[in-house]
Order: sequence, then C-alpha cells, then structure tokens
Amino acid sequence: MEAINVTVTEFVLLGFYELPSLQLVFFFLFLVIYVATLVGNLLTTGLFCFDYHFHSPMYILLCNMSVLDMSFTTMVLPKLLNICLTGNNVISYSGCMAQLFFFVVLIVSEYFILATMAYDRYVAICHPLRYSSFMSLKVCFWMLFTSWNIGVLEGILYVILISFCTFCGSNEVDHLFCDLKPLIKLSCSDTRAIERTILGLGTIIGFVPSVLTLVSYIYIISTILKIHSKEGRHKTFSTCSSHLTVILLFYGTVLGMYMRPKSSYSMDQDKVLAVLYAGVIPMLNPIIYSLKNEEVKKALCKINHIYFKIRLC
Repeated sequence: MEAINVTVTEFVLLGFYELPSLQLVFFFLFLVIYVATLVGNLLTTGLFCFDYHFHSPMYILLCNMSVLDMSFTTMVLPKLLNICLTGNNVISYSGCMAQLFFFVVLIVSEYFILATMAYDRYVAICHPLRYSSFMSLKVCFWMLFTSWNIGVLEGILYVILISFCTFCGSNEVDHLFCDLKPLIKLSCSDTRAIERTILGLGTIIGFVPSVLTLVSYIYIISTILKIHSKEGRHKTFSTCSSHLTVILLFYGTVLGMYMRPKSSYSMDQDKVLAVLYAGVIPMLNPIIYSLKNEEVKKALCKINHIYFKIRLC
C-alpha cells in the first residue's frame, strides 16, 4: 500500500457552527471549564509530587491521570476557544495530524492507566500484606511506562493509517477537533481496509485493559462482600470508589461515542460527548479524587490553612 499525496493542506473545524448566536456563551463556558481543569489538576499534581506522604503507587497513578486530564483539555479547548471568539476555525494538515496523534495517545494511555489503578486497588484490598511486593514503585513505573508507550505506538500507527487517505473534496471537519471518525468520513478514497484495521487494533488494544479492570473489580467486590461488618465494607469500598466513578464516566462517554451502532450515529451527539470527555470529566476528576480521599482532603485543608496564615502575617 502506497501513501496517496494529500491534496488538502488545511482543514476547517466546524465546531458548533450551527449555533452562531451562542459562540460567545460557548467561549465563556469553555474558558471556565479550561481554567478550572488546569487549576484543579495542577493543584493535585503539585500536591502528589511535593508532599512525600503521597509518594506511593496509588498517588503516582493519580498524578499521571491529572497529566492526562490536562493534556486532553489542552489538546481541544484552546483551539475551540479561538474558534468561538475569533471565528478562525482553520487548522493545518500537520496540526490536524498532531491533534489526532495526541488524542489516540491520551485515550489509549488512559485505558491502560485506569486498568493499572484497578490492579493497584485489587492488590491493596485483596492482598494487603503483599502490597509492597506486588505493587512496588518499580512495578508501578514499569506499568506506567508500558501504558504511555502503547499509547504512543498506537498514535503513530493511526496517523500513518490516516496518511493513506486522500482528501480531495471538502476540507470541513464536522467536529470539535481532528478525530478518527470525521476524518475517515471526509476522505474521498476507499477507507474500508483502514477502518477494518483501526477497528481490529482498537478492539485488541481495548480488550486487555478492559478485562484487567473487570476481573480486578470482580475480585474486589467479592472480597468486600466477605467482610462481616457494615462499617468495614464501607471503609474498604471507599478506597476504590473514586477510581470506580472515574472508570464509569470514562467508559460511559467513550463507549457511547465509538461503540454506537451506525443507525444511531449523530455528529451532534459526538460533539456533546467530546465536550464531556475532553472538558467536563477532566474538570471533575480532581474533585472526585479529593472528595473521596481523606488524605487528600486533609492535605488540601493544611495548604489552605497555611495560605491564610501567610495572608494574615
């Protein structure tokens, strides 16, 4: 298979073009979401990095999740803010491929990091006495290294596959950013082989972390149900409830976007789901972690107390 020369040098991201009177409203809404996401995730990342109490596998994984959330939002919202404010919705071909690459890297890495977090909670709850050997810092770093590298390799592969498409007609991408589905839909070449390859790779890559996450929680729930006291069950479940909430939000939006039957396909729905997983969920994740984690709440209260003492002085 030989790559076909690209005849389109730039794309037009349509965004919410069908609602021209609401562009300023969208701008302020997305600005609030972006600032809140950056502040929340930078705060939790700084807390986990600089407080030695949080230098454990669970918080290292949460720190990586915060980096993922900030990256997701930064990949989509700044360009969307520019479109809403100035109407400049043109993106170069290379810029579009860069968006596609980082989108694939981040979404694949998140799948595997969520699975790693599920394994971490499984070991902590089901094998607490062997936690330090089963989930040491070395094991944690290797799992993170593998997660990010699988994401990078798949991102490179998907960009190569899309480069075999030719774009000789319309260059209008009816989406918020350069995603796989709208780009394939826009291509004027035969994309059936590429679609089958992407579907096969996506199924294989998604199967492993999904099964690991599912099996981990089957064992976790089984262990929790064996605890006799209601207080003990509640306390044990609370240690993984925030992670379970994030998993449900992530899987719900991503599966809703990419696993819907073609008969129910709607670009408007895809745009709403894209706002959810690229903006709203990254904004909510730090809140979910802090509200569900007593150690994080205590550390944040301590920082707040120190801040007010400094101001009073």
